[in-house]
Amino acid sequence: MLPALAQHAIAAFSHAGDLVLDPMCGIGTTLVEAVHLGRNAVGVEYEPRWAELAAANLALAEAFGAAGRGQVRVGDARQLVSSIPRALHGRVALVLTSPPYGSSVHGRVRVEGGEVVKRDLRYSEDASNLAHVGLPTLIAALQQIFTACATMLRPGGVLVVTARPWRRDGVLIDFPGAVLSAAEDGSLVPVQRLVALLAGLHGDRLVPRASFFQLQQVRKARSAGLPLRVIAHEDVMVLRKAP
Repeated sequence: MLPALAQHAIAAFSHAGDLVLDPMCGIGTTLVEAVHLGRNAVGVEYEPRWAELAAANLALAEAFGAAGRGQVRVGDARQLVSSIPRALHGRVALVLTSPPYGSSVHGRVRVEGGEVVKRDLRYSEDASNLAHVGLPTLIAALQQIFTACATMLRPGGVLVVTARPWRRDGVLIDFPGAVLSAAEDGSLVPVQRLVALLAGLHGDRLVPRASFFQLQQVRKARSAGLPLRVIAHEDVMVLRKAP
């Protein structure tokens, strides 16, 4: 998740002193932006490697004067209710998260010794990680997670989830639409569906900031005669727990 996107959502849908939750927190972008804005934050992360990095990012934020406090717990978002202390159930003002999906939208590439080296193309090698399951299984798991999020939210609390479409074998997968349906099935009421542009501004032109892997995918498709374009936006779904 882009830090600016997280910052905007936290500022728009919570207040200083509120509790912010990310059930799939990765390296802790949501948590860091929350504590910098004076909120308290708790995150759950399946991969110990990413949880450790999220905790380090939180410690750095606190060292730089962040007013809020955050914590990270290693656990499976599918068991969110048991991963979060019961004292926090029903107290969360905002759930802000981005589920794992689409290997073409993330990863790092650098040139080392004249060779292109790729890393972190996948979240992990653990087959149980949601990043490795098929779309139907992922959507079913997200419905389970969003239902648990409704338990964590206080009355009138807000869930904001970001997701991008991606391509598989040249076909565009409407992952954001599937995520929205899963959240609605989790007893949450849609409020807004927004678009966040993933682009820089160069004069009066938007310059997409696509990953190396997405650019490579699009270039190969164009070479084969399929006129694809890079995906330059992210859907932002806003839902509310009934008061």
